[in-house]
Order: sequence, then structure tokens, then C-alpha cells
Amino acid sequence: MKTFAEFLKSTIIGGVLIILPLGILIVMVMKFVGMLKPIAEPMAAYLPETLRFPMLLALALLLILSFAAGLLALTSLGRGVGRFIESSILNRIPGYSMMRSLTHRIGDIDDTAKFAPAFVEIEEALVLAFIIEEHDDGKYTVFVPSAPTPAAGSIYVMEPSRVHFIDAPFIKAVRCVSKFGVGSEELLKSLRQPTLP
Repeated sequence: MKTFAEFLKSTIIGGVLIILPLGILIVMVMKFVGMLKPIAEPMAAYLPETLRFPMLLALALLLILSFAAGLLALTSLGRGVGRFIESSILNRIPGYSMMRSLTHRIGDIDDTAKFAPAFVEIEEALVLAFIIEEHDDGKYTVFVPSAPTPAAGSIYVMEPSRVHFIDAPFIKAVRCVSKFGVGSEELLKSLRQPTLP
């Protein structure tokens, strides 16, 4: 009974850590759309009657502003401001780093090894994990997610001999965790073979 209660507790907490950032994002988008609606309403009056939807126009304006912000982020000034906002605010939101890595990998724009999937040796088992960083001495900081909530888990610093990289997409590893390990056989088949000297 105690084990079930602990499972229930950890699952609920993990779920909150995933849902909360998504909820915050949705609320923020709706707030921005609401703020842009007074600007969109006069503009909608110039459109044909069948296209007069101020909320949709406000959403389109938000997308245009997002595109402009994306262009700004390509500049050195924009990158500096973005790094400041991310380090001082966004990284403090639970699950933000995981969600950021997920969206970057889906968009194929992540050029770092952060959150690269791997199997790590813990006790007598192989455990699915994500690489957080590599140390100067060769050790790795790894994040071992808790099923079925990939944004919750434990952090380990491990010897490189106990870390086994896999050639599999990040999203596939996340899906495996969220499905209680379903698909792990396919991930095991993608283990990188050690290079011969």
C-alpha cells in the first residue's frame, strides 16, 4: 500500500512539473492575444465580412511579433538579451530546460549535446538517461527521468565507462519514458558500438 501511495505521489508531482510549464505557456499566449485584440478589432473592420475574426487576427499578429522576435534573436544583441532572460527567469521554471531541448530537437536546431539520450549503468541495470554535461575529467552529469514523467527524476555524476550513448532521437527516448519503458528494446538496439583502438 505504501509503495502504491509513493507511486501515486511521485506520478502526480511529475505530472504537475510537466503540465505547469505548458499551462503557463498557454495562459501567456492567451494573455498576449487578449492584449492584441483591441489593436486587431479596428484592423478586422477592413477585412471582408467572412474574415472578420479579431481573435484570429490577434493570434496572427502574435505570430508576426514572434517571427520579428526570432529575427532579433539572430542578432548578437538579441542573443545577449535572450541569454539573460533565460538564465534569470526561464531556467527557474520547472521542466523548462527539458521542454526547450525537446522543442529545439523537434525543430532540428539544437547544436549541443545537452539531453543526448544514453543508457547508464546503475547497480546491475542499464537505465535510460539524458546527458546534461561532460566534465573536464571525462565524467558526465546525467539526468535519469522517472516514468512516466520525463521532466522529473534524479541527477548523477558518472564515470564515462558507465555511460553508453545511443543513436536514437531525443523524442523517442522521451516517449519511451512516458510509456513506462515501451520501446526500450529498439533503443537498446541503437547502442553505439565501442570504437576499436
